[in-house]
Amino acid sequence: MSLKNKILEFFNKKAKVTTLGGQKAIDKQYAMGKMTARDRIKELLDPDSFHEYDLFVVHHSKDFDMEKKELHADGVITGTGTIAGKPVCIFAQDFTVAGGSLGLMHARKITKVMDHAIKFGIPLIGINDSGGARIQEGVNSLAGYGEIFYRNTIASGVIPQISVILGPCAGGAVYSPALTDFVFVVDKISKMFITGPEVIKTVLGEEISMEDLGGARVQTEITGNAHFFAHTELECFDQIRNLMSYIPSNNNVKADHTAVKQPKSVVAIDKIIPAEPSKPYDMRHIIKAIFDDSNFFEIQENWAANIVIGFARLNGETVGIVGNQPLVLAGVLDVDSSDKAARFIRYCDAYSIPLVTLVDLPGYLPGIDQEHAGVIRHGAKILYSYSEATVPKVTVILRKAYGGGYIAMCSRHLGADFVFAWPTAEIAVMGPEGAANIIFRSEIANSPNPELTRKLKVQEYSEKFANPYVAAANGHIDAVINPGETRDYLIHVLKNSQNKTELRPTKKHGIPPF
Repeated sequence: MSLKNKILEFFNKKAKVTTLGGQKAIDKQYAMGKMTARDRIKELLDPDSFHEYDLFVVHHSKDFDMEKKELHADGVITGTGTIAGKPVCIFAQDFTVAGGSLGLMHARKITKVMDHAIKFGIPLIGINDSGGARIQEGVNSLAGYGEIFYRNTIASGVIPQISVILGPCAGGAVYSPALTDFVFVVDKISKMFITGPEVIKTVLGEEISMEDLGGARVQTEITGNAHFFAHTELECFDQIRNLMSYIPSNNNVKADHTAVKQPKSVVAIDKIIPAEPSKPYDMRHIIKAIFDDSNFFEIQENWAANIVIGFARLNGETVGIVGNQPLVLAGVLDVDSSDKAARFIRYCDAYSIPLVTLVDLPGYLPGIDQEHAGVIRHGAKILYSYSEATVPKVTVILRKAYGGGYIAMCSRHLGADFVFAWPTAEIAVMGPEGAANIIFRSEIANSPNPELTRKLKVQEYSEKFANPYVAAANGHIDAVINPGETRDYLIHVLKNSQNKTELRPTKKHGIPPF
């Protein structure tokens, strides 16, 4: 064969491969309201930045007539590109080719690009749209999943790993996204579950839809398995690009510095907290009154809403924010909110992102349901995460900080570098009402006017203990500041602590209360 014919054969084959699973399969994908794998890569990455690798990889299976089936690109597209000019590694499973099923060579295409991401120190983005294991390949398919899970674990804390669920992700396949840092889902498109509706019907006799079993809303509102919810794929890609702007490319570099912008919040910070201690307010209003341009990129907004986590910028630098949310359950810590905060704290620590903690909570949520759900074990996760973190840690107590909740929310005793309190702060073992009822029980009961006596004793306890000055007198608070001073104080201490070093005992690793 002449060189000219060889070249023509190559480009003809390439053209054939890039048609994916054929026009009929593509039309079916569009009919389901889904983009194709190549569409997704094109829309997410910078224009003309994608370079594809392993286009001609083929499966090696010969059983069940598989040798007769040519699976273009083996059902997954892999390569590198850029987002806002920053390099990324990416793979996108192709549902138009054998349902995006994962076989050994399919998996090895993914693990190769994962290895590149780790070696090059750049983020990894995985777009999942697969019917699951390729059963014709038997144990080789399972081996492929195992190799992916192993690399997810090795890459954890080294490079950001982002999973995008844009179709089914079922059975063992769900554990790769679960091992990554951030999971994005899209309404009516994303499906995640271990056991499908058919098996549930067979085993339990229960009818359930895929949407109710593991749809996007289930994963963001009930399970907490996903971090971001979008209504469309394009909205999802915007969220990914926004996230990428806040985080560093690997654990050896800092997040990009941006232009400093003053908060544009129209609500004065000293007017947000109600005068009555029992009245709620939105912690996000406090955040927007402090941080650059009043921007707050919230994570897991719809799950465990009694705590808020996310990224913001302070003086142009990325910071991680953890704050109690008085609008939901008075901002208490419980099983889910402890898990949510602890994982985020560890992420920020792994990537050298300073932590700002905003405190207003009455403590841990009491009740038999929480006790049986393991609030002791789960609640300990937030204690462990804050204590373990060596990044700069700054805490601001806005209002209530009672009991174990005061300790858990990055108190001085867990290693906070700076702790500030507003004059409205109430720091005590428990709330004044409950404390007075216990301490002065006899005096109140024997008083000719118990109600008046109780009010006076509540006031006495508040003046003696439930204020920031007692804690400040004991060195637990560095300064009592006015709300309007908060931004300046945070900028000052984070600038001073940017070269923080903290030595810890030599060990292989700790043992968190997983």
